[in-house]
Amino acid sequence: LPLITSTDAIALVEEIVKGEPLITASCKEYVIHLVRRLQEKLEEKEDHKFCLFKVLRAHILPLTNVAFNKSGSRFITGSYDRTCKVWDTASGEELHTLKGHGNVVYAIAFNNPYGDKIATGSFDKTCKLWSTETGKCYHTFRGHKAEVVCLSFNLQSTLVATGSMDTTAKLWDIETGEEVITLSGHSAEIITLSFNTTGDRIVTGSFDHTAAVWDVCTGRMLHTLRGHQGEISSVQFNWDCSLIATGSMDKTCMLWNAITGIHIATLTGYGDEILDVCFDYVGHRIATASADGSATVYNAETKECIAKLEGHKGEISKIYFNPKGNRILTASSDKTARLWDAATGQCLQVLGGHDDDIFSCAFNYNGNIIITGN
Repeated sequence: LPLITSTDAIALVEEIVKGEPLITASCKEYVIHLVRRLQEKLEEKEDHKFCLFKVLRAHILPLTNVAFNKSGSRFITGSYDRTCKVWDTASGEELHTLKGHGNVVYAIAFNNPYGDKIATGSFDKTCKLWSTETGKCYHTFRGHKAEVVCLSFNLQSTLVATGSMDTTAKLWDIETGEEVITLSGHSAEIITLSFNTTGDRIVTGSFDHTAAVWDVCTGRMLHTLRGHQGEISSVQFNWDCSLIATGSMDKTCMLWNAITGIHIATLTGYGDEILDVCFDYVGHRIATASADGSATVYNAETKECIAKLEGHKGEISKIYFNPKGNRILTASSDKTARLWDAATGQCLQVLGGHDDDIFSCAFNYNGNIIITGN
């Protein structure tokens, strides 16, 4: 990132063009424009303070998850009350209640960056696809034999993946509503999954102590990531699809080569289970959240610890980088969320106001709005 901010945009794009034949003369000017915008964004001073904007009594039962669309103009909430609700961020107005599931709505997502569709996964063993604008249900994906506990759209917005307690993951066609393929091979429940950015690979994490990398087109298991001594809690690809991070109940985070499946490093030093892991948007840093109430930031290249985030009085269930990568958001059972400096580990803000555990949180793409749910 320092190289991007200090380099002449035209010279930088000329270098990029040499290695990227898809950037033709006709679109070079636009790429230069994008690089200059990125430079401006990276050079902005970051002193934004968050203030409590709205408190929404969203559901009659606790929330399971929250998510923004890309711009942050809308967000969704899933709940134990069997519904998902769509909200207007600025006004706090409830736009739609997505009804139809017969049990807890546990996993929710927008098809970002588009944001015109919503997927909901439920303990009723189904996933549903909805219109963001109208609240209409396009498809109900049936086929799992147990609860659906995780889901994700690919970035191309052609597929939605669902992971289930039945030990399988399934890929579904968004247009037709048909099942594309079933990913079978785990010997225990799948509780986390993640597409890579190009959409040709997906990684699943299971209670069987392994993660698996799959070919999206064929459904073939390419690699089994073995090494953890406990259940996998979280998996994620970095942005350029070269690395996978896995967090586990065995109190470690492991890094893997996403192409070969080879183990690269084990990040240790925690007093309790790792509940969540994430990369920043460029893949330079990894952050891990632990049940011991601490979080840690690592350099993805050197594997060295950059910062320890200490201050929460309860387990941290979710951790996110802001889009710029210089701030980290954590959600904790101590009824607070916290905002941290990613480079120093300094706590910049304690976000209070909840009267119970915070299970979910999110940034919008600009990084100037935060949502927390309990």
